[in-house]
Amino acid sequence: MTYLDVLWSYLLVSAPYLLLGFFVSGIINQFVPTSKLKSWLGAHRFSSIFKASLIGVPLPLCSCSVIPTAVTLKKNGASNAATSAFLISTPESGIDSISITYALMDLPMTIIRPIAAFCSAFFAGTLQFFLNKENVMPLEEEASSDGHCCHSKKEEVKKIAFSDRIKQVFQYGFGKLSDDIAGWLTIGILLGAMIDYIVPENYFASLSMLEDRLMILVIGIPLYICASASTPIAASLMLKGLSPGSALLLLLVGPSTNISNIAVLQKYIGKRGVILNIFSIVIVALGFSFLVDYLYSRFFTVQINEILLEHSHSGSWWQSLSAAILIVLLIKGIYLEEVKPRFKSKREASCH
Repeated sequence: MTYLDVLWSYLLVSAPYLLLGFFVSGIINQFVPTSKLKSWLGAHRFSSIFKASLIGVPLPLCSCSVIPTAVTLKKNGASNAATSAFLISTPESGIDSISITYALMDLPMTIIRPIAAFCSAFFAGTLQFFLNKENVMPLEEEASSDGHCCHSKKEEVKKIAFSDRIKQVFQYGFGKLSDDIAGWLTIGILLGAMIDYIVPENYFASLSMLEDRLMILVIGIPLYICASASTPIAASLMLKGLSPGSALLLLLVGPSTNISNIAVLQKYIGKRGVILNIFSIVIVALGFSFLVDYLYSRFFTVQINEILLEHSHSGSWWQSLSAAILIVLLIKGIYLEEVKPRFKSKREASCH
């Protein structure tokens, strides 16, 4: 069994569900635009925390792309509480990451993961509501030439033909979204397969519950890996003996915190707000990790996809086709987001 065989098995399992997630994400993007988020989350009420936590769970935005959206909401009047809740639930969960969780792991983890994301976001928003109300940025008025900006935008949306909407669904799901996460998703799949290939069986079973959780927190808080990319890594670690609760801890902490985003957020919700967010993420994630281990020990059994267990490289034709399409999307996204901009910047530098 070679590394390429293991890698191909990961692609066979994850590709169909990722493609489905991209498609559903495109549909959500068409019906939940930023303008609607502003109206839902702009009010300084406790109910906005619940809305922000709930809305963020299915939205297909990773930690990098959620920051501009959250900053826009903040500048347009969203409270620290609603902004924080949205910032946590959105990168921790999404249609794409939920679908790949079901593909690589099992149904209980697929259900528990978004619930945990909602709870951590709601807890953070609640702390912000009571302990960090100050420093709310003033509402920014959107520019409009005729003074009827909102009305004109609504009219413009109504004029979009159904065929154009379907086109935009594919442009977002299989264009912008897949391009945005292509680099990290590729790293996640490659690393997950590498862990599966080189780490001995039951290696992590020798670690205590506190040791493996401490290791994940130390690595996961400062670094960033998107929700979809963290899933194959967590699945491969479970194959090597990591407990389901510790795997969930990685799925929650990894996507929601990183040093660069923390620096940006301090400007908009303050140092106290950043501390409250990190505290909330860690406390809720740890709580759910111990709860999940208890539930699996009493009621569930770990069920990793059989293709991963057997490292099969002979999936069905539609799995192979989905894997081929995913590879093309990943190559396209890496080229457009990573390679092309670097060549462009080098050419511009040489011209000057």
